[in-house]
Amino acid sequence: MKTVALVQARMGSTRLPNKVMKPIGGIPLIELLLTRLSSAKEVDQIIVATSVDERNLPLVEHVRKLGYCCEQGSEDDVLDRYVEAAKKHQADVLVRITGDCPLVDSGLVDEVIRRFKAENVDYFCNTNPPTYPDGLDIEVFSFKALNQAHKETSDPFDREHVTPYLRKPGKFKTAAMQHSQDLSALRWTVDEAADFVVIEKVFQHFHPRTDFTWTDVLALQSEQPELFNFNQHLIRNEGATMGTGQKLWKRAKQIIPGGNMLLSKRAEMFLPDLWPAYFSKAKGCKVWDLDGNEYIDMSIMGIGTNILGYGHPEVDAAVQQTVSAGNMSTFNCPEEVYLAEKLIELHPWADMARLARSGGEANAIAIRIARAASGRDKVAICGYHGWHDWYLSANLGDDASLDGHLLPGLQPNGVPRNLKGTVFPFNYNNYAELEALVKAQDIGVIKMEVVRNMGPEDNFLHKVRKLATERNIVLIFDECTSGFRETFGGLHKKYGVEPDMAMFGKALGNGYGITATIGKREVMEAAQSTFISSTFWTERIGPTAALATLKVMERIRSWETITQTGLNIRRGWQQLADKHGLKVDHWGLSALTGFTFQSPNALAYKTLITQEMLAQGYLAGNSVYVCIDHTPEVVAGFFAALDPIFAVIKECEEGRDVMSLLKGPVCHGGFKRLN
Repeated sequence: MKTVALVQARMGSTRLPNKVMKPIGGIPLIELLLTRLSSAKEVDQIIVATSVDERNLPLVEHVRKLGYCCEQGSEDDVLDRYVEAAKKHQADVLVRITGDCPLVDSGLVDEVIRRFKAENVDYFCNTNPPTYPDGLDIEVFSFKALNQAHKETSDPFDREHVTPYLRKPGKFKTAAMQHSQDLSALRWTVDEAADFVVIEKVFQHFHPRTDFTWTDVLALQSEQPELFNFNQHLIRNEGATMGTGQKLWKRAKQIIPGGNMLLSKRAEMFLPDLWPAYFSKAKGCKVWDLDGNEYIDMSIMGIGTNILGYGHPEVDAAVQQTVSAGNMSTFNCPEEVYLAEKLIELHPWADMARLARSGGEANAIAIRIARAASGRDKVAICGYHGWHDWYLSANLGDDASLDGHLLPGLQPNGVPRNLKGTVFPFNYNNYAELEALVKAQDIGVIKMEVVRNMGPEDNFLHKVRKLATERNIVLIFDECTSGFRETFGGLHKKYGVEPDMAMFGKALGNGYGITATIGKREVMEAAQSTFISSTFWTERIGPTAALATLKVMERIRSWETITQTGLNIRRGWQQLADKHGLKVDHWGLSALTGFTFQSPNALAYKTLITQEMLAQGYLAGNSVYVCIDHTPEVVAGFFAALDPIFAVIKECEEGRDVMSLLKGPVCHGGFKRLN
C-alpha cells in the first residue's frame, strides 16, 4: 500500500501572491515545508501538485531542483489535479497538505496516517471539529474514495476544495481525531501578509533548526505570545467561504488607502465582508464577478456612468476603431473639436468648451476659470456632487466627515480648513441664505447642482440666476450627475435657466473617461489667464466615446426611456411599502431614483436588501441608476425578488431583530453634510 503526501501549492494566491516562494532566512517557504514533511516515516513519497498556470513555473522548477516530483493540473478543479497526480504515481493512500502550512509536523502526520489505517475508514482527519492550531490540518483518504468523489460530484466548491464531498454524511466511512485541549484559535498558517510575519518570527526563533515540533511552537507561543499577535484577528479557514473578490478586497486594503480609488465603490458601502467587490466583465445591465457569478445590476451602474448599459456595441466599436488607429500623438485629436461643437449645439447659450477625464478635474477647471473671470476667489457651493467633488480638487487639511464622523480635511460645517474664508456652503432651495451670504461676502462664483433630492421650489433657480447677474457672479451648474438623464443635455434646459458655465461627466462617455466644462465666451476665455492643462486631456478615446454615446442617445431618445423606467421603479417601491405597511421617503431624479425607510434601522434594512438580493443574483440596495437595459421584464423580476424581503423588514419593524438576519456588519452610509 503506497502512501503519498500531496502538497497543493500555487503562486496565484489572491490574498498573498507568490507566498509559497516567499523566502524565510533565504529559504522559500515551500522548501521549509517539504523539509519538515520529509521526516514523516509513514509517507512513501511526497508530491507537489500545482496548476498549469504559467505563474507557477518558478515553483515547479524549484521543487524539481530539490528532488521532489511536481505535477501540474487544473487551476480551479483541484480535485481533478489530485486524482491525476495520484493515478500517475499509483497512490493507494493520499495525505492532503496545503502549501500554506510550513509548520506541518511530521510526527503529527505519522499519527494521523496510523489512525487512518487502524480505523479502517475511507477518510480520516484532525480537523472535524478543529482542535489543533490552524496550520496543522491533515487529511488522509483512500484513492478509491477520492476517485469516486471525482466521478460523482460536479459542485465547484467540492472540486476546488478537494475533500468536502468525502465528508458528506452517508457517502463514506469517516473518522477524526481531536486534541485533548481546543487549540483551534491559534493561527499558524499563511494566508495573508500578517500570517507570514508570524511564521517568519517562528523560524527565526528556532534558527538554524527546522526540525522543531509543533509542541515546541506551542511552548513558544505560551512563553512569548507577542510573537503571535500580528494575525490573531484573522478567521480560521475564512478563505474557504470567501469569494475571489472578497479575498482581493482584503489584499487591496493593505496596499491602497481605503482599498480602491472611489469611496462609492468600496465594499463597505454595500455589504461589508460579503460584497464580490470586483468584476470580470459587464454587459447591458449585467455584471459578472471574479468567480463567474452573474448579477443584474439594479444598483449604481458604475456610479451612473452607463445610461446605454455596459459595453454598448456602437460605443465600444468606435473606441476600438480609435485604439486601432492610435490614441495619442504629437498632434491633437480632431474629436475634441467635434465634441465641443456638439455640446455647444445642445446648449446655445454656451460658446466654448474645455474637456477633461474625471469629475474632480472638471470641478477644478470650472472653479479656476470662474475665479479668473470674476476676479474674486470666494465661492458659494451647494449640492452633494458639487460639494464633495469640489473638495476632490482641493488639498484637504484636518477634519472631514464620513458617516457622521469627522475626517481629516473638513470643518464641522463641511468646508476644508485650508479653504476657510474662501468657500461658503448654502442649502438648496434656501434663497434667503444664499442672498445673505452674497451680501456678507465678496462672492465671485456660485457653484451648484440644478436639482438636489427634490426639485426647485418658489422659483429658486431663476432667483439664483438673477442674483448672479446683478452681482456679476459666475454661475456654474454642476451637471456631472444630472446631465442627459431627463433631457438631451443639461437638466437646466428643463427649467429654462441658463448658467454661465456647466459641467458634464458620468454618462457622457458611457463608461469611458470624459468630462466637459462649457460656458459663455467672456467667461471661458479667462482660461487663457490661468494655467489649465494636462497631457491626458488630449487622448482620443474619451471624446470618441462621447461622440458615439451622444449619437446613440439622440437616436433612441434614451432620456425618455430611463425617466419612465425610473418612475416605474419608484412606483414599485411604493407599492411594496404599501403592501407591507412600511413607510418610505423617495428622493433623487426619476432616472436616479432612491428611497429610504422611515425607521431608525433604515441602514440595516438597506444592508439586508443587498445581502438577500445578492443571493438571488441582483446587485441592489435602496437606489437605482437606470439604464436602457432595465427593461420591464428585468424590473418585474427585480420586484418579485424584493417582495419577500419587504415582508421580512415589516417583521423587523414589529419586533424581529434585523441584526440577527445580517451575516456581517451594517453598510456605511457615505458622506454626510454636518451643517
